[in-house]
Amino acid sequence: MAIQSIDVNQIKNAFLAGAQSIERRKDYINQLNVFPVPDGDTGTNMTLTIMSAADEIRNIQNPTMENLAKAISSGSLRGARGNSGVILSQLARGFCKETKGKTKLTTEDLALCFDHAVKTAYKAVMKPKEGTILTVAKGMAERAAEICHKTKDIEVFGKHVIEYGNEVLLRTPDMLPVLKEAGVVDSGGQGLIEFMQGAYNYLIGKEEVIASPVVKMESSSKYDFTVEDDPDAVITFGYCTEFIIMLEKEYTEENEAEFKEYLSSIGDSLVVVSDDDIVKVHVHTNHPGLAFEKGLTFGSLIRMKIDNMREEHKEKVARSAKDNDQGKTELVDESPAHAENKAEPRKSYGFISVSVGEGMNELFCGFQVDELIEGGQTMNPSTDDLLQAIAHVNADTIFILPNNKNIILAANQARSLVKDKEIVVIPSKTIPQGISALIAFDPEQGTADNESAMTEALQYVKTGQVTYAVRDTSVDGKTIATGDIMGIGDDKILTVGSEVYDTTLSLVDAMVDEDSELICLYYGQEVTKEDAENIRKSLAEKYIQCDIELQYGGQPIYYYVISVE
Repeated sequence: MAIQSIDVNQIKNAFLAGAQSIERRKDYINQLNVFPVPDGDTGTNMTLTIMSAADEIRNIQNPTMENLAKAISSGSLRGARGNSGVILSQLARGFCKETKGKTKLTTEDLALCFDHAVKTAYKAVMKPKEGTILTVAKGMAERAAEICHKTKDIEVFGKHVIEYGNEVLLRTPDMLPVLKEAGVVDSGGQGLIEFMQGAYNYLIGKEEVIASPVVKMESSSKYDFTVEDDPDAVITFGYCTEFIIMLEKEYTEENEAEFKEYLSSIGDSLVVVSDDDIVKVHVHTNHPGLAFEKGLTFGSLIRMKIDNMREEHKEKVARSAKDNDQGKTELVDESPAHAENKAEPRKSYGFISVSVGEGMNELFCGFQVDELIEGGQTMNPSTDDLLQAIAHVNADTIFILPNNKNIILAANQARSLVKDKEIVVIPSKTIPQGISALIAFDPEQGTADNESAMTEALQYVKTGQVTYAVRDTSVDGKTIATGDIMGIGDDKILTVGSEVYDTTLSLVDAMVDEDSELICLYYGQEVTKEDAENIRKSLAEKYIQCDIELQYGGQPIYYYVISVE
């Protein structure tokens, strides 16, 4: 019998089935990464993004189209990781906007939902590139608009839409030469097809929904939100209180201003982030219940969390003292990046940086970065991770250094959700770029001048990375075998070899030109200092016109991260 429409329970379960489908296929999606590096992460990012939304909708006891749309939209938005995850979250958000006021969806309704999804996603990307997940989504939306007037049967409609989506996916290598050379289709587009196929299979009775969560969501951030280890520190407001309001009543700018004023009267370290249907709240207070009660005047509460900072402080001081007695120190206990704001005056500027590796973390702490988020390839922080970091920086203006091209979209998404602080995203794509941007910062200059100077500094840094190949392929005109050592530049693979030493030297040779003055090597956790020193000496002998610096980065997977300026 033809499926003429789908109700809210069917939509809920179809979404869960789609999420499970991505989760099952995430390793395959990861393998479609163009570069055969050991940290391809599109499948992981899309899974974590969609499971954040799945966790939200599983908590709905009596689903309506309105609360389901809120859960999908807010869950995917906060959980979005990496470019693919952010785009997926925007597709979900756009789709949900078109369900408002409906109790069931027909083929014509679904076509409108797909169209709104694509428009929302394209709008979120500054420079949309064809041959990606966007192209696949647009193709399915266009086919949906064509077929919805020819059939009211959702089974027939879905079959045609997904088949055409697959056709577009198979054409992505013709749109992006790098995909054709590597012999793969676009990984984000593949992930979207996996989701659609899983949702469709449920609707036609081929797929069951697993009741329990498939993936346990964990934050990628490693910062510790407890107070400094000063045993004499005075904690004015003892409870770190966080919650999310699922709005059910009108929430105007006047309401928000009054809400903030009230929370400020009972605490400090206040951050209130509003996004259409949700409000995310963070406040330090001695009366968490009052904060909850005020929030309830606007809607229902989820993700309620209270941490007793006084008790955490006592435990941390004791732990720190014990470690010091044993001659141990930990970065998380020492650095300003991991220190909770005490009741200090709000400062003009603050900094958040994404980093990975003990040595890299120490470098950023040396630049007085307020919050470090552990992340990079395979562990892209989510929009929510970035919002949490923003909440813990007591500054009027906060500069975010993503230090990875796959984190910039999530940083921009976080920026759009913050109303009471000025957020500036410096589009750093590598850690050396982030370091260069920090060097360019001048506290005597204004925000606009610093943004300009820090962004300009990025173009003077060349970054190289040395790692190993995880599969046979051909990229950038180079034939690569599993286990080969690759030297990767800012945009392409510059050299391939069988030994780390030789490949590293070849990579530097490809990066250095007559204007180069400084070469810095950050060696990873799998490299000995002796081996790193041997490379430094070789470079010093060859490039006598350059200063050569050697730093312990401690990064995983990449033997060396190299900057040339």
